[in-house]
Amino acid sequence: MLLLLLLQLLLLLQQLLILLLLVLLPLLLILLLLLLLLLLLLQLLLLELRHL
Repeated sequence: MLLLLLLQLLLLLQQLLILLLLVLLPLLLILLLLLLLLLLLLQLLLLELRHL
């Protein structure tokens, strides 16, 4: 009985983890892209400032 409960709990946890990953991965990717864009903008700004 207890074992069955534990198994069900584990399955539920696994599903939650997968869901979390599916939600978090795109968010992380978007954050990374934004960071890259920011870095690019900063570099462009630095180049512009050097020209002045």
